[in-house]
Amino acid sequence: MQIDFTSSERASLGVEWELELVDRETRQLVSGSTQILEAITPAGVDEHPKAKHELLQSCIEVITGVCRTVREACADLAGTVQEITATAGPMGIGVMCSGTHPLTDWTTQEVTESPRYAALIDRTQWLARQLQIFGVHVHVGVRSPDKAIPIVNALLGYIPHFLALSASSPYWIGSDTGLASYRSKVFEALPTAGLPYQLSGWDEFERYMDVLVSTRTIETIREVWWDIRPHPGFGTVELRICDGIPRLDEIAAVAAIAQCLVHRFDSEIDKGYTLPAQRAWIVRENKWRAARYGLDAQIVVDSQGTVTPVRDAIADLVDDLTPTARRLDCEAELSSALAILERGASYQRQREVAAAAGGDLAAVVDSLVTDMTDGLAGATALGQHG
Repeated sequence: MQIDFTSSERASLGVEWELELVDRETRQLVSGSTQILEAITPAGVDEHPKAKHELLQSCIEVITGVCRTVREACADLAGTVQEITATAGPMGIGVMCSGTHPLTDWTTQEVTESPRYAALIDRTQWLARQLQIFGVHVHVGVRSPDKAIPIVNALLGYIPHFLALSASSPYWIGSDTGLASYRSKVFEALPTAGLPYQLSGWDEFERYMDVLVSTRTIETIREVWWDIRPHPGFGTVELRICDGIPRLDEIAAVAAIAQCLVHRFDSEIDKGYTLPAQRAWIVRENKWRAARYGLDAQIVVDSQGTVTPVRDAIADLVDDLTPTARRLDCEAELSSALAILERGASYQRQREVAAAAGGDLAAVVDSLVTDMTDGLAGATALGQHG
């Protein structure tokens, strides 16, 4: 099958942020997306242009337009989130983001009425019903389908960097899972989610998608939810590996890394270079290590078994990408990754709050709501001084 790829301006940027709606009294997830979206959608249009339904009624996905800089994308997100929080507040609903909700049992959740979601649940049953998980997706534009697959393959070497920085799902239905990112393991249960296959090029991608559709594994290529995938309709490479990120300044950090990496790989292809592709077993091992240990992971860097702390790898990557970030006007946002290393990723901060509260996970929910508010303020300050 032929899959048309919509060429995008190099390094253009789009971000999707899945928000949780929580009852401010019980701290549990609460259905409210339909009422909130109806309230904020402009008259005369069917749906809000930048806020969408998700699988669960307790989630709203906020999306940006096509942006040039990370700062522009964050301002775009902030504007829509402020619309949502202003409407949700009087309803007794708080807004937050984390890879999993610390407390709520997924069996209590209301699924959004949609033929697409109904088909997904009919096909995958409990694997889909338990998807009480939330993430951040970053799209970076590329101009040619011939570049998309090599860039996806090259980005797989940075799976542990993105996952360790964003890990925010240590809890599941009131228990500590022992993992930094339980969300990443829940999502892998779907038959077309998880790590992508390292394909040879766009032709092989088209053939593989054709087999999936013709064998009725999927209805459309939208149902392939790889951790990193090409998005033909948008003309982007999409990074879906990140857990839900509670702070907008932390979203800025991972978006900056993504934009810089894709831009650099795109430029290297133009120069005739062959992009590096890590061995599949190393990619899989490093994803597990980041999911389990987060920023304390020791990741494998070569086929001889050499390991290095992911903290050091992230710091080295920020240093390496700084010249590219200057050209893309996201140096301040890129350096925010170092601030995450200093204060800890969300999974670490959640555990600290729980320990201080004697194990009370309601306090963790409150801290995540506060995290979002503080992060919005911090990102505004970053934009003013960047």
